[in-house]
Amino acid sequence: MASAAEQLAATFNLGVLSKATELKKRIWFTLGALIVYRIGTYIPLPGVDASVMGQLLAQHGGGILGMFDMFTGGALRRMTVFALNIMPYISASIIIQLMTAALPSLEALKKEGELGRKKLNQYTRYLTVFIAAFQAYGIAVGLESMHGANGSAVLFPGAVFRFSCVVTLVGGTMFLMWLGEQITARGVGNGTSLIIFSGIVANLPHALASLLELGRTGALSTIFIIAFLVIAVGVVAFIVFMERAHRRVVIQYPKRQVGTRFFGGDSTHMPLKVNTSGVIPPIFASSILLIPATVAGFASANSPGWLSFIATELGHGQPLYMILYALLIIFFAFFYTAVVFNPQETAENLKKYGGFVPGIRPGSATAEYFDYVLTRITVIGALYLVVVCLLPEILISKYGVPFYFGGTSLMIVVSVTIDTITQIQSHLIAHQYEGLIRKARVKGRGR
Repeated sequence: MASAAEQLAATFNLGVLSKATELKKRIWFTLGALIVYRIGTYIPLPGVDASVMGQLLAQHGGGILGMFDMFTGGALRRMTVFALNIMPYISASIIIQLMTAALPSLEALKKEGELGRKKLNQYTRYLTVFIAAFQAYGIAVGLESMHGANGSAVLFPGAVFRFSCVVTLVGGTMFLMWLGEQITARGVGNGTSLIIFSGIVANLPHALASLLELGRTGALSTIFIIAFLVIAVGVVAFIVFMERAHRRVVIQYPKRQVGTRFFGGDSTHMPLKVNTSGVIPPIFASSILLIPATVAGFASANSPGWLSFIATELGHGQPLYMILYALLIIFFAFFYTAVVFNPQETAENLKKYGGFVPGIRPGSATAEYFDYVLTRITVIGALYLVVVCLLPEILISKYGVPFYFGGTSLMIVVSVTIDTITQIQSHLIAHQYEGLIRKARVKGRGR
C-alpha cells in the first residue's frame, strides 16, 4: 500500500507537473473535450418531450434501458443528441474483433501492420454508422408510440421526425467517436473509455444523494449505509488489486555471436493478466439477460403467461437471474480471452525472434504451455468478475441501492482511472528522461 501511495503522489507531483508543458496541454485538452461531451448530453433532441422518456425510465429503470442510461451519463433519460453515446462504436469494435478471429481475410489484415489496422478501423466506422442508424430508427419508432401523463413523447410524428431523429443521433455518435479518437491522440488516456467513464462519474453524486435520501427517509438504516460505503471501498480496492494482477512467464533469448562479440542472452518476462477480458463479460452478460426482462416489462396485461414468468424470474436478485448471470460471465470471460490472446500466434512470434520459455520446446509445446497457464488464470479472473458483479446485484435488488453502484460501473471507473494514471506516469517519466538528456548534452559541451 505504501508503494502505491508513493506512486500516486509522484504522479500528481505539482512541481514536476508544472514543468511538463506537453503533459499539461494534453490534460487540458482532455478536460476540454470531456466538458464538450457533457454539454452535449444536455442538448435535447428536436421534437421530443424528454419528460415522457424520463417517466418511462423511472418505470423500467432496472432493465437494459437503465443500464444504457448509466453508460450515457443520463443522456438517454433526457433524450439528447448523445442519447446513443459511443455504444454503437464499442459494439462495432467488438464485432470486428470477433470477426477478425473467425475470418481469415480479416486476420490477414490484422497482421499487415499499420495499413491493415487502418483498414480495420475503416470497417469499424462503417459498421458503427450502420448500428447507430438501426438503433436510432428503433428509438424514433419507439418514441412515436410512447405516451405519458403529459401526452405523446413526439410532438409531430411522421417520416420527417424519423429522418431528423436518425440523422441527429447518428451524427452525435459519430462526433463522439471522433472526439474519442482526438482524446486518444492528443490527450491523456483512451478517449472512448474516458467518455463512458465521465458519463458514469457525472451521475455518481446523484446516486450518492439518492442513497443518503433513503437513509433520511428511514428506508435504509444509518448502519447499513456506513457498512455499504465500507464495502464499496473494499470492492474498489479488490478491483484495483485484481486488475493489476498478472502472471509473469519468463522468456529467455539466446546469445548471438557477431564477429568476436556476443549479443543477447537476456531474460525478460511476458505478463499475462489475470483478467484478460476486462469489463466485456459483465457488459455482454447483463445485456443478454436484461433484453428479455425489458421486453417483458413493456408487454401489456393481456400478454402470455410465459412473458410474466420471464419478467419475474429474470428480475434483479432472483436466483435464476443470478445463476445465469454468473454462467454467462464465466463463458464470456473464456470466450473473449481466447479472442484477444492467441497462444499459437504468440508462440510463433517468440520462435521467430529466437525467444523461448525455459524448459519448454519452442513452437507447439510453447503454445500449449501458454494455453495451460492462460486457462488457469482465467478461472481466477472469471470468479473475480462473478464476485464483483453479483455482490452489488444483491444489494441493488434487496435494498434498492442506486444502479450506479453496480459491479460493471465500478469496474469501468477503476479500470479507466488506472489506465489514465499509468499514461500520466509514462509522460512524466519521458519528460524526466528528456531533462536528463538535455543536462548531459550541456555538460558535454561545457567540457
